[in-house]
Amino acid sequence: MPYIKRNERGDIVAVSEEALPGFLESAESDDSEIMAFSSSIAGQEHVELSRSDLDFVRVLDDVIELLMAKNVIQFTELPDASQAKMLMRRRLRDGLDNKLDLLPEDEKLLLK
Repeated sequence: MPYIKRNERGDIVAVSEEALPGFLESAESDDSEIMAFSSSIAGQEHVELSRSDLDFVRVLDDVIELLMAKNVIQFTELPDASQAKMLMRRRLRDGLDNKLDLLPEDEKLLLK
């Protein structure tokens, strides 16, 4: 039987299989409140995983670019669908780079 911990508003904030300090109530494992709490935790993990996926895509994009720059793989060795996606991402990234280009050309030369 799980033990639950609530905040000052009465919302479930944690569930434990053991009676730990602050876990004052016990409930049936199929209790609707516990089920809702478990669903919200799974939803948060899904959101975090999705955010991580977006970051990881950028890493993979950079790794592929690096492998091509070092001639480990050639762009033409990628499947056609992958080539199209890489080209689209490259265009989008180049577009962002140009939009974020805040320094005038003569000042850029001084930084090099």
